[in-house]
Amino acid sequence: MPRLSEVIAALDNLWPAERAESWDAVGTVVGEPDQEVTRVLFAVDPVQEIVDEAVKLGADLLVTHHPLYLRGTTTVSAATFKGRVVHTLIKNDIALHVAHTNADTADPGVSDALAGALDLNVVRPLVPDPSDPAGRRGLGRVCELPHPLTVRELAARAAERLPATAQGIRVAGDPEATVRTVAVSGGSGDGLFDHVRAAGVDAFLTADLRHHPVSEARAHSPLALLDAAHWATEWPWCELGAAQLDEISDRNGWDLRVHVSKTVTDPWTAHAASAPTSSAMGAPN
Repeated sequence: MPRLSEVIAALDNLWPAERAESWDAVGTVVGEPDQEVTRVLFAVDPVQEIVDEAVKLGADLLVTHHPLYLRGTTTVSAATFKGRVVHTLIKNDIALHVAHTNADTADPGVSDALAGALDLNVVRPLVPDPSDPAGRRGLGRVCELPHPLTVRELAARAAERLPATAQGIRVAGDPEATVRTVAVSGGSGDGLFDHVRAAGVDAFLTADLRHHPVSEARAHSPLALLDAAHWATEWPWCELGAAQLDEISDRNGWDLRVHVSKTVTDPWTAHAASAPTSSAMGAPN
C-alpha cells in the first residue's frame, strides 16, 4: 500500500499547488505523511456529513474541491463546526487534501469534467493560462455542440445530466434560440462575462449568477445564460479526479479503492416555483 506522502505527490502532480490563486487554500490540511492509504473518497465539500461518510467507508484520505479553511482560523476547537471536522478526521486517521483553483485551471480540470457531463466538445480554455505554452490550461472552457440545440433543450440536458439539486437550471434569454457554441465554467462564473463575450459563443453555463451582472450581460448581447447550482457544476470533477487517481494507482500497483461521494451538499434544499403570471399583470404592489 502507498503511503500518504506518495499519494499526495501524485495529486500534486495533477494539480500543482503553485497554480492555485494567491487567495486560495489548497493542499493537505490534515494527515500523517507515513500513514498507509488503501481507500480514498472524493467530494466537493469538506463538511461534517462528508467526513462522516468517509469514516463509515473506512477511507484513509478525503480529497475535496472546496477548502476547509479558505480564510484561515485561530482555532480548531470541536465547539466549531470546522473544528469538529478536523477532530473527526484526526481521530479516525483520515487525511484531507484540497484541490481548488489549481483543479479549476488544470488540463483536464473542473470545466472539462462539466463539459464532458453535457457531451460538449472542448475547443479551448475560456481564459488561457499564459504559463501554458500548449494553450490547454486555463479557467473555463469554450465548447461546441455535436449538433445544434435550442436553449431550452440545452437547459433540459443540463438538468438531466448534472446531479439533481433544488435549484435546477435557470435560464436568461430566448428559450428557442439556437445554440452551437457554449462556454462553461464550473463554480461561480459571472466575473467572466467579458471573456465569454469575446469568445463569441451562443450560451454560457455556469453557477451563482447574480441579478445585475446577468442584466448587464443580456443588455450587451443576445447571449443565453444557464445558471446551475454551484455544487452541481463542480461535482463531475470528483468523478474525473477519481478516475485519474485510479489510473495512477493501476500504473503504480497500489490497488487503491477510490470512491466518489454522491451525497448532495448543495446548501439549498427546496424550491417553490412561482405561479404562472401574465406579463401584463406586472409586479405585485
